[in-house]
Amino acid sequence: MKLAATDITADPGAAGDAVRLRPFEPSDVQAAHALSSALNWPHRIEDWQFAQSLGQGVVAERDGKVLGTALSWEWGANWATIGLVIVAPELQGQRIGNRMMVALLDRLATRDVLLHSTVAGRGLYERLGFVATGEIEQHRGVLATLPALAGREGDRLRPLAAADVESLIAMDTRSAGMHRGELLRRLFAEEKTVVLERGGQTAGFAVLRRFGHGHAVGPVAAPDLDAARLLIADCCRHAEGFLRLDVDATSGLPQWLESLGLPRTGSVTVMVRGRVPERGPAHGGWALVSQAIG
Repeated sequence: MKLAATDITADPGAAGDAVRLRPFEPSDVQAAHALSSALNWPHRIEDWQFAQSLGQGVVAERDGKVLGTALSWEWGANWATIGLVIVAPELQGQRIGNRMMVALLDRLATRDVLLHSTVAGRGLYERLGFVATGEIEQHRGVLATLPALAGREGDRLRPLAAADVESLIAMDTRSAGMHRGELLRRLFAEEKTVVLERGGQTAGFAVLRRFGHGHAVGPVAAPDLDAARLLIADCCRHAEGFLRLDVDATSGLPQWLESLGLPRTGSVTVMVRGRVPERGPAHGGWALVSQAIG
């Protein structure tokens, strides 16, 4: 169901009642990018366009100026993620973030919802019924050294083939805990994907994509830590400039990434309202697409 302006009109009696909420449109990308740039977020306009094209959202505006954003993405029949929640400094403390979140959650009422929260946002999300279930570490920098490509005997890396697409989508569904077919098809069509064969069978994959000031690696799906490192190492060899990965804090990858010259530059809390998806390293998921999309 698409958000409608009548669904998200500001409450007349609410604080900051001069602020109007309305659906996020493609034409809002430029203003949204300006908001994130003011907070020193690395997102390019192209990153915003990609995120907006896959989901729906809401903006908060006053006198025609966009001063807040929140987007959501629906995966399969039961899941959704929320991200790119921004409130301009001049509107903070007026419950604008709460109102944008409520607008999204009303539309997602039948779905289990996952998001990644900063320290500043955690209180808001807890009041809306989200609970913490884990931690994601961001690693970002310029590689100090190229990692060795040291897989197990029988491991082989190769480019993506058209015949791989559906099986890799199924692999991502198992590792992410939700079906994200449209997202994966877009990534496979537009970005570089490396596939791992183990013993002649497709066993994992990683996507290297343009993001921010350089590249990001993710998603990464693999049967174990060694395989995840092998896939990431191959992506590192094709990256230019800054490289970013968002990985589970308990995955065993953070220490290895730091040894490559990619220090920990921040962390977010995994929060869920509803069922907790079966995802992460125990299910073959090693790196996020992004903190926003999941």
